[in-house]
Amino acid sequence: MSAEVLTEEFEVLESIYPTELSIVSDREIQIDVEPDETIDGEHPFKLQLSVHYPDEYPDSLPDLTLVAIEGELEDTEHDTLMESLTEVGEENVGMAMTFTLVSHLREQMASLVRKRADQLMAEETEKERLAIEAEEARTRGTPVTVESFKAWKVKFTREMMQRKAKDEEERLRALSPKDREEWKRAATRPTGRQLFEKNKNLEHDDDSFVEEGTVSVDISQYDRSQLRAHEDDDDDGMHFSDSD
Repeated sequence: MSAEVLTEEFEVLESIYPTELSIVSDREIQIDVEPDETIDGEHPFKLQLSVHYPDEYPDSLPDLTLVAIEGELEDTEHDTLMESLTEVGEENVGMAMTFTLVSHLREQMASLVRKRADQLMAEETEKERLAIEAEEARTRGTPVTVESFKAWKVKFTREMMQRKAKDEEERLRALSPKDREEWKRAATRPTGRQLFEKNKNLEHDDDSFVEEGTVSVDISQYDRSQLRAHEDDDDDGMHFSDSD
């Protein structure tokens, strides 16, 4: 490689990248590279491409080094970019390739930024979906089954009994000793339901109060004519006197 050929390439690069290019030596340059497209809301992203030209350039590839000077560059992203630059360099062996390499790197950086934005959007969408599902599950509650209802009923009954016992204890504590004893006696008295359950056979016990020899009469066995006949007989037996 003649120094004149490389000098000419440096002059072209300086005219294209007046502020981005730094000439380190007669065989090495550094170029600050940014994506050829920007996405609103994305963090700044800038890489520095170092190019060292061997004696065989442009018939052999230059040595390339890539570091991030703004933003972050994951190891996998770095390796992907370097592999892509190597492929493009191999396609342009025999020609001045620095401008082509930089242009390709800018395109790949733009693709990387878009990929990051898409991934971030997908993550946010997934978070929102999970949040919605969690809220729906919270408001929907747990489906009720026979087993869960029975378990809830046992727990609820126990809690109600404990609360009732606590309320009664507090009520007793507020009473005078005399009122407390009266309340205890009243609490031990059977309720109407308990009395009814105890004497549910009263209708059968009432038969014991019927006198012996008493004849029960079923009025449904008499028809209307018989009833009228009895009434007429009664009327014939009644006499009224004017003296009364």
